[in-house]
Amino acid sequence: MVKRILAPLTGLWLLLAATFPAAAGELSVEPDRKQLYEGEVLTVTVKGTMELDINLSNLFEFDLSQLPAPDIEKVEPDFEILARNQQYSIRTVNSQMIGEITWTYQLAPTRTGKLTIPELTFRDTTSEPVTIEVLSGTAPDQGPQVRDSFVELSADKAEVYVQEQLTLTVRLFFTGNLIRGELSEPQHPDAIIESLGKQQEYTRYRDGVRYRVVERRYAVFPQKTGELDLPPIRFEGQARTQEGKLRFLRDSEEFFAVPVKEVPAGYTGDTWLPASDLSLEESGLPPSLEVDMGENLTRRITLKALDLPSEALPPLPGNTPEGIRAYPDQPERSTRVTPDGLTSSLEQTVALVPVQAGEMTLPEIRVTWWDTDTDRQQVAVIPARTLSVRNTGAASEPPSTEPPENATSTNAGASGPLTDKAPETTGSVWPWVSLGLAIAWGLTLAGWWWSGKRTRKTRKPAARQHGEIKERALFDELVIAARKGSGETPRQLIRWMQHRYPDQHFHSAGDVVDFLGDETLKTELERLQADLFAAERNGKPGTTDRQALVRVLEQIRRNKPRSGDREGLRPLYPGNLSA
Repeated sequence: MVKRILAPLTGLWLLLAATFPAAAGELSVEPDRKQLYEGEVLTVTVKGTMELDINLSNLFEFDLSQLPAPDIEKVEPDFEILARNQQYSIRTVNSQMIGEITWTYQLAPTRTGKLTIPELTFRDTTSEPVTIEVLSGTAPDQGPQVRDSFVELSADKAEVYVQEQLTLTVRLFFTGNLIRGELSEPQHPDAIIESLGKQQEYTRYRDGVRYRVVERRYAVFPQKTGELDLPPIRFEGQARTQEGKLRFLRDSEEFFAVPVKEVPAGYTGDTWLPASDLSLEESGLPPSLEVDMGENLTRRITLKALDLPSEALPPLPGNTPEGIRAYPDQPERSTRVTPDGLTSSLEQTVALVPVQAGEMTLPEIRVTWWDTDTDRQQVAVIPARTLSVRNTGAASEPPSTEPPENATSTNAGASGPLTDKAPETTGSVWPWVSLGLAIAWGLTLAGWWWSGKRTRKTRKPAARQHGEIKERALFDELVIAARKGSGETPRQLIRWMQHRYPDQHFHSAGDVVDFLGDETLKTELERLQADLFAAERNGKPGTTDRQALVRVLEQIRRNKPRSGDREGLRPLYPGNLSA
């Protein structure tokens, strides 16, 4: 109970000391040191004392807005005031109540040389001026300066070509327990700067002192030749020492100017690609390179590069011979961040349909790039591929409806003897013989026709069943791609619709939408494309409602084919492909 009463009374005394008249006291300014180095922080303690005149008549007339403080703003612009704090205490001397106020300031020198903390005033008291010397660098006779914190910068290269990756490493060394801190990011108007993952934290000894280290890495791509001058990296923060004292930390470090060279005069590529490695890969073609007319091929070409963003990779050429139709998808770009830099890729998927028999040559693909490790030009190549397109021939000829030649000769032979025996018969026998032969021949033709009809009836369901199985398989592939939100969805949609409507020729998802006239399908495909673009740009999964697209596809499949369109097996050699 005693503590609860004394605590509020002490607070009242402190506030009264700030409000009511008191006898003039003293004002002192005490820096923690009078010589420091550029980038360090100076701690200045200002103390003021005064005699308090407290009585019950003015006990409740104090005003919190009138708390006293010295005019510390006089130290500007030679010093920057980083932080300030104040404490109050009361003591009794010879039955007189004395109030003591202590202000603590963190001051950062703005220049080197001899700086002065001018006279400060508090009420009717004035302090003495104090001179502070700010040195640059370290003292030559004392060796390396032990500092509470400092910033260290390094790079993997002393010079770079324009648009070449420079890996910048920023390390912050500090002692004590960091309470708060702000470390600036590198920036430059003529450079693209990408952060290389999350910061790393570890411990390292430097000059016998154990420091905690925060390390950040950046990929810097200068966009102009000349010299790249990055602004200084700055750090400001507060740490608590082992003794429990709060210490303000402040430092900055400037990166050396990096020469940025022009594109070499001997470079022959259409697009400037400075990288430490670049390769081309191909998949999707059969190993034998033998295909049938009308067969669907999916060719994937992947361009990979180290130390380049995917946006810098050029589009891949898509030349194909006249005998092959090509349906390219939108290229897919991706960039992966590693501690050593960026790894990017560009994948181009093309659906190929041979429409002529013979030898068809896909031209070679060449990408010229500059090897920054060997400092010379290189060329990534996919050699030309010659496809052997086979024409499997037309469908087998249907059975002839004409009677066999041997049947005709047999009948003729049979009629010969009858003719020879005609004179031996009466005139009334020949009409009956002719009628019998006609009836027998008619029964033969009827039997042959009935047998062919039954064969066609048994074959037709089998063909239809095969078409339904393939249609279902294509639709299942489409649904799987749509549910995953895959970039393969438009291509799978085209394949399924081409099988469902073999007389139509869809070259893009837009052709399918126009043919069906389904606005819901159009909306869901546009949402999917927008989501894929956002995911590629931000590196994050999109938010497209996959189920909505799946539902509209299932509804389209439940609908019967449009009037005038034929559903079933696509002809082996449509007219437009055989031309």
